[in-house]
Amino acid sequence: MTRSHRAKTRASVDTTPTSWSDPTARQRRWSIARGLSTLAAMQMIERPWGIAVYGTASVKTMPDLVRIRFKVVRLEQSPSDSFAAANDAVRAVRQALREHEIADGAVERSRLDLKSMWDFTQERRFLGYQCQASFAVASANLDDVQQLLVDVVAAGANEIESVDFDVRAKADLRAGARRDAVVAARRKAEVYAEAAGVRVGVVLHIDDVDADNPAHQPYRSHSSFAGNGSGQDLAPGHVVVAASVLVGFAINQS
Repeated sequence: MTRSHRAKTRASVDTTPTSWSDPTARQRRWSIARGLSTLAAMQMIERPWGIAVYGTASVKTMPDLVRIRFKVVRLEQSPSDSFAAANDAVRAVRQALREHEIADGAVERSRLDLKSMWDFTQERRFLGYQCQASFAVASANLDDVQQLLVDVVAAGANEIESVDFDVRAKADLRAGARRDAVVAARRKAEVYAEAAGVRVGVVLHIDDVDADNPAHQPYRSHSSFAGNGSGQDLAPGHVVVAASVLVGFAINQS
């Protein structure tokens, strides 16, 4: 759309005050709103360059790894007592993990943290000194997860934060999902090109899309991750590795 044409379009908009109670006036206002919306959309494609399509793909597999995060928390009236109680619990938890054949290298533990605890429900009341240590444990023995949790809690862990199942070959699975996402984007571009009577040209642009990023939510509605998508992406007992991509193709006229 040229600049002079846009100026003429703006000049043709009727700005005469009207009443919303008049049906004719309401219809005129809605027509004006639709016209302005169309103009905005046309301005977005003033410099067309090709076909931009969104492709997504996912790979399902059985988990072969579990990650457990938990804390040892102790509250005592003095810092020394709090440290001592927490250290005793940490040693007991370590022993429980070794009994489940979890190597020390598969266990991450934070340093002991100490802070004062207060109760503010009615009046400010000192509760004591809280000492805590955080653990992150990885294990390949999925059949032992339930008993492992029972024994870790019995040994002294009193806050289970998360139990997540994963796969060790996630990088390879992600690479496969990305390849499939590009193939899906090309298929979509070919459908649009066939309907328009043109052919898909070379790839001009590839943008890796994180569907969980709020900035990329407009693309999410086109994927199988949307609320009305298929159930293939949420499979109980499976780990789903997904990838999304925005691909720009040139248009060949012949």
